[in-house]
Amino acid sequence: MSKPLLLQGGRIIDPGRKIDRLGNLLVKDGKIAWCGAAGELPDVPACDVINVENLIVSPGFIDWHCHLREPGFEAKETIATGVRAAAKGGFTTICCMPNTRPPLDNIKTIDFVKTRAEKEDIVQVLPVGCITKGRKGEALVDMSALAQAGIAGFSDDGDTVKNDELMRGALMKSRELALPVIDHCEDPVGGPPEGEVKMVARDLQLAAETGGWIHIAHVSTAGAVELIRKAKKQRVKVTAEVTPHHLEMTEELVPRCGALAKVNPPLRTPADRRALSAALKEGVIDFIATDHAPHTAAEKQKEFALAPAGISGFETAFGSLMFLVHDGKLTINELLACLTSRPAAFLNKHFEVTGDLITGSYADITLIDPHKKWLVNANKFLSRGKNTPLDGQVLKGRVVATLFRGKLVYQDASIRVTGMKK
Repeated sequence: MSKPLLLQGGRIIDPGRKIDRLGNLLVKDGKIAWCGAAGELPDVPACDVINVENLIVSPGFIDWHCHLREPGFEAKETIATGVRAAAKGGFTTICCMPNTRPPLDNIKTIDFVKTRAEKEDIVQVLPVGCITKGRKGEALVDMSALAQAGIAGFSDDGDTVKNDELMRGALMKSRELALPVIDHCEDPVGGPPEGEVKMVARDLQLAAETGGWIHIAHVSTAGAVELIRKAKKQRVKVTAEVTPHHLEMTEELVPRCGALAKVNPPLRTPADRRALSAALKEGVIDFIATDHAPHTAAEKQKEFALAPAGISGFETAFGSLMFLVHDGKLTINELLACLTSRPAAFLNKHFEVTGDLITGSYADITLIDPHKKWLVNANKFLSRGKNTPLDGQVLKGRVVATLFRGKLVYQDASIRVTGMKK
């Protein structure tokens, strides 16, 4: 059994519990065993130590929306590479979408993903099951069976559930199962802003009628934000997420970066971007999710119309989001809440994801240097997908280490583990 690990001298930010102070934190047997003030030391005979002065000690990040591609698209990503990329980005729990081949519409395939992820033991992977069989939009899956298999929610992500009655049935079942129906809101004829607004309006109306839980994936328009705001005031059971790229980037990037800036939904206008960050601060949008979408270089080198949509986002997420803090749009505590306590609040409690640093909980912890400037080099990504429009840019704020269940699953060259005896 490994020795206890003391994180000494850091700025401990536990946003869900409104804690922001200098202190020390002890990890033992995979859990948080003790937390004290900067001048205090735990009563242990010996322990390993990481000096975390000038670093932030945060709960591990939680990502409700990512693509691990396995099974079926291993050239883009595997579970093994994806979880390592997630850990490098500071994530300790991730929810992977079901648009694999075969899709995650049955217990066997969901168990395959869970088993592969558990073997890696790098981050917790919570599969999201399909809404419809084969993601074909023709018949609902056995939602009860998939819920029993331990999924985080239901989605046909990549496609909208076009049939209103199917979506109504899914939402009615979601009310019984207490799991979200996560919809990719896009009018089937294309992806202009009006298409997103139209489908968000449809979903909110069905959620209001059924009492089901609708979660709006990757909100990208000011119009959708306004609909969600009104629905929440009317007590419709709706949650929503926004991606780092929709918060940071606009459509003006596309002529310069080409297919590397092609995402679905598309990058929008500066006005949309401002509405998204304001909605996140207000709580109209509940949290941030990466929509990590790795692709091969050959795919992204195709002409724009033929190239697939998506950005490899795990490893740049935090650094790209720190502009919200530097520009005064969010405090660092608010940003961390959007990555920790706020997404944790909506996960099924049996997953044991607390999003906090409370004594006795799993030691899922992210160490952050908020002032570190670094150059994005896509060739050094741990993800198989190197597709990012941020390649070559300098970001300020970086994850320097990640602990999962008390084990260091990622550390950069600045992190040293030493020993201490009393």
